[in-house]
Amino acid sequence: MNALNPKNRSSPPGKITIALYRIAQAIQNIVRHRAAALGLSGLQLQSLLFLRYGRPAARTMGGLAQHLHVGYPAASEVVDALEKKRLARRVTDVQDRRITRLSLTTKGLAEAEALENLLDDVEDIIAALPPAEQAVLERSTQAIIRRLVERGVVHVADMCRYCQFFRPHAHPDQPDAPHHCAYIDAPLPESETYWECPDFKMKEEA
Repeated sequence: MNALNPKNRSSPPGKITIALYRIAQAIQNIVRHRAAALGLSGLQLQSLLFLRYGRPAARTMGGLAQHLHVGYPAASEVVDALEKKRLARRVTDVQDRRITRLSLTTKGLAEAEALENLLDDVEDIIAALPPAEQAVLERSTQAIIRRLVERGVVHVADMCRYCQFFRPHAHPDQPDAPHHCAYIDAPLPESETYWECPDFKMKEEA
């Protein structure tokens, strides 16, 4: 089962595992090269994206540490660097001084938005595949991610519409908050359904 050993790659699972490994390497290279071009570390780049797309309530020092899978001191060092570059700022929560909230500066927001095309090369390659192959690839990769989540190997934060707790159009009489989150048991405005949520839980397989 050791796919890293070339002798063990003859089976479909072995070939697929190595293929995913190489794709992961390619994405790491893309991230590293873009970060270097901007004078950022990989963690700093990931932090900009988190502060751009993460759910606003989760944009705290603790939330960033969880997102980066690092300790609080390491997350604090990342924010120190971003503050020196004038890309982010921190402020103590006025209601709970134990919480440090994070936000992007105008410059930081511009840099984060400029990163939206980071994975365009990968997406273009996938878009060039026949639709049937794209459908199979989507189902297969989602199944793999689901199993990795179950094993505790990865934590996924994604949009509400792909979450088990999301109830679309549950409040048709509330145009300002027509959806519902069963996790917090509260109505959701449409605009809040597009953030990446750390409490996200993948839907069960159909």
